[in-house]
Amino acid sequence: MDIKILGPGCRKCKALEKEVREVVSEMGIEANIEKVTDVNEITSYNVFMTPGLVVNGKVLVSGRVPKRDEIKKWLQEEA
Repeated sequence: MDIKILGPGCRKCKALEKEVREVVSEMGIEANIEKVTDVNEITSYNVFMTPGLVVNGKVLVSGRVPKRDEIKKWLQEEA
């Protein structure tokens, strides 16, 4: 699974990265998690409010930190 956390490094971006890493670990999913801080790359996903979460090339959320249950559900659907 390919996961990208989009954001410049703000508090919410770090919180999303932490949650995603914990969920991936809990679920035992094999995933490549990448932090994307380049503004041009972030906007290439049509994300204009960070943080953003992209899984397997699909933008799942932007502009907020989703609840852990939401992240789990999305990763199960993409697995």
